[in-house]
Amino acid sequence: MQPSIRQLKAFVAIAEFGSFVEASERLHMSQPALSIAIRKLEECVGGVLFNRSPRGVQLTPEGKFFLPTARRLIGDWDEALGDLGELFNKQRGKITLAALPTLAAGFLPTVLADYRRRFPNIAISVHDVLASQVDDLVSDHWADIGLSVQPLRAEATHFEPLVEDYFVAVCPDGHPLLAMDTVPWEALLRYPIIGVSRLSSTRAAIESVLKELSLEMDLMCEVSQIGTAGRMVAAGLGVAALPSLSFRQISAEGIGWRPLTAPHVPRSLGIITPSRGSPSAAATAMLELVREHAAFLRVRFESGNATASYKGGGR
Repeated sequence: MQPSIRQLKAFVAIAEFGSFVEASERLHMSQPALSIAIRKLEECVGGVLFNRSPRGVQLTPEGKFFLPTARRLIGDWDEALGDLGELFNKQRGKITLAALPTLAAGFLPTVLADYRRRFPNIAISVHDVLASQVDDLVSDHWADIGLSVQPLRAEATHFEPLVEDYFVAVCPDGHPLLAMDTVPWEALLRYPIIGVSRLSSTRAAIESVLKELSLEMDLMCEVSQIGTAGRMVAAGLGVAALPSLSFRQISAEGIGWRPLTAPHVPRSLGIITPSRGSPSAAATAMLELVREHAAFLRVRFESGNATASYKGGGR
């Protein structure tokens, strides 16, 4: 049988006060309970720790040897409980998120600002990466939470839909397509296209539309960053099909947008978490805030104002 923390605290208190009476008052224990705790501790260690006499109690040589260790064990115990309490109370800790660049720039900033106000001592790390990398980071437990499209490795992660984004036609100011309320994909594809990387989820969605319509695009150039695509459109090099949430990555100057239709292509975005294990207290609080902010975003989408609320809005 191993000594308990209660027995160790009883031992240290008696050693410091030299009295069972004073130790019992300090520990709020009855003297019989204190005596039992010391007796059980002595049974555990296999010998006497105190010499008892009418003048009080004194440590035996073995007791003197054990006292520094007992103090250190109590200190480690109290520190561990304090650290754990701070983690549960979100007074310290770390959280890592992986998110599509669209969400990292267009959705996360307000969420993180709110989180920081509530939990200023939680360290936050954000990886803005492609959808496949979001999935890998969460699956391999390098990220606590992912924000992305439906993952491919469904057996290793859980996907919770939050909001449906949609595609818009992004054109330079004065472009003929901006005279329309909505732009059919076929009309957009009559112009040179600034495309995003073939590795991105945005490009994958566009390719599926092309296949559905049996059409091809006149690819003027291909870029890795949505922000770069926006600046090339503004320079008059072509037009682009981009997610509406991407406008936080694009300067508003020189461009306009219209919803893409025929077909309307919704893109479900949501939370990715590991299938196994429970999130930390810090991650749980982040999940709650993400859901809360996503609810406001859904309202804006339903009212048709989601894109206009971001830099790069249309009319």
